[in-house]
Amino acid sequence: MLPRTTVSVFCRVDLPDKPLIPANVDLVETVERATTLSVGSNRVHTVEHVISALVGMGIDNALIEMDANEPPIADGSSAPFVALIKQAGIQQQEAPRKTWHIREPLHLDLGNGSLITIVPDNKFRLTVTNVGRNDLHTEHFSGEVTPELYEKEIAPARTFTFYEDVAPLLEKGLIKGGSLENAVVIRGENVMSKEPRRFGNEFARHKALDLIGDLMLGGKRILGHVIAVAPGHGPNTKMAALLKKEYAKMKTSVPPVTIPEGEAVLHLPDILKILPHRYPFLLIDRVIDFTDKTCTAIKNLTFNEDFFQGHFPGHPVMPGVLQLEAMAQTASVLVLRIPENQGKVGYFMSADKVKWRKPVTPGDTLFIEAEIVSFRRGIGQAECRCLLNGEVASSATIKFAVQ
Repeated sequence: MLPRTTVSVFCRVDLPDKPLIPANVDLVETVERATTLSVGSNRVHTVEHVISALVGMGIDNALIEMDANEPPIADGSSAPFVALIKQAGIQQQEAPRKTWHIREPLHLDLGNGSLITIVPDNKFRLTVTNVGRNDLHTEHFSGEVTPELYEKEIAPARTFTFYEDVAPLLEKGLIKGGSLENAVVIRGENVMSKEPRRFGNEFARHKALDLIGDLMLGGKRILGHVIAVAPGHGPNTKMAALLKKEYAKMKTSVPPVTIPEGEAVLHLPDILKILPHRYPFLLIDRVIDFTDKTCTAIKNLTFNEDFFQGHFPGHPVMPGVLQLEAMAQTASVLVLRIPENQGKVGYFMSADKVKWRKPVTPGDTLFIEAEIVSFRRGIGQAECRCLLNGEVASSATIKFAVQ
């Protein structure tokens, strides 16, 4: 089993030493008609359909063994790979999946008519416009990417090409493996294929298929709405590179302390939109990590905190009850981010198994962790703790109500 990751890895089992080629945008070599990855002289071609199928079906941490330099083209769609994934089955691992929740819009304009924008959204959505040549075959597709929708609405869409592009290659005796059985060929207003079009907007759907695979080369699953006009492997991989760059930039805002791997950052303005607390009762400064059930926040403590003035003037220590309140606020951020709970308020009900182990003093950075262990009918329970330099300063089991 591979270590937990969201990046798939290709293995060329047909080559000596079986070299590994991660699905990483930094390894993109060419994007002409397909996406090619390389490490040294080792290459894998046309990887986007396989990666797209994995992403679309909710698969992370995949090892893809190949005995050639590219996967079978099959019928030109990712449906055969979806079928193989379902046949093989899915193994659930212990670590929770983490996704990067896009907080600020990202925009890419290549100046040639290709545009890709990603805006904040609580789901992973795609809106794709395929722009045809001479105003022909311009199509539109939009939807939330779930395994169910991907399998039925995106995976069957076949690759397509223009006759003018492939005619010179055919004349040279190239692309001998290509046929109307694994691609749709457009010649003017006519569409040439062995079978009828699978969807009225099949070209836009295939563009969405490619986009899903190429964006994953950025290394992170995302929550956001991807809006693309005239996408292609070039624009797609450039957006993947931008995603990777912005993710790295976001991570630099986390203090240089050993912390759990973070997947998103909520700054103070974001927290103020979620919690009703205000100074001096807001006791978290930033959220640096969250999954569906866990959340990590930080509190940077200075001597100027109001409570240090009286607790105690000669030996300032953060009151334990305020550490408890910080735990409750961290748990509230996690629950109140759920769409159906937005605009509601979390009320403290009880605290059990409360323990204080280390004093918290000015200059400390307090890491507050919360894990929701149950939530039903508006009543939740969370296991929480405060950490100083990796050691537990306090801990508690907290019960709360959301109304």
